[in-house]
Amino acid sequence: QVQLVESGGGLVQAGGSLRLSCAASGSTAGIHRMGWYRQGPGAQRVLVADINTLSGFTKYSEHVLGRFTISRDNAEYTVHLQMNSLKPEDTAVYYCYCSTWRDYWGNGTLVTVSS
Repeated sequence: QVQLVESGGGLVQAGGSLRLSCAASGSTAGIHRMGWYRQGPGAQRVLVADINTLSGFTKYSEHVLGRFTISRDNAEYTVHLQMNSLKPEDTAVYYCYCSTWRDYWGNGTLVTVSS
């Protein structure tokens, strides 16, 4: 079992920045990928960004490319999402996930971007 704890959500004005963090604990040795999804009001949960914890290869949604940066600290099994130039349409609950032989999810952290 893996437990994920997210932090860093909140309220920010458009154009501002936030940094989300997600720390994994438990059976972390099998983690090979970590990342973030988000779910806006009335919308489906969609991928924001993820990172291969072994190679460092990253993948981004086209909607955040150039504004968000995902990074990891393998020693701590922690992944960060630096979000810059935030827009109101970035408002969502952001969920951390990780992949071993199955996927695990955090409880989510709310990001609200005011116009």
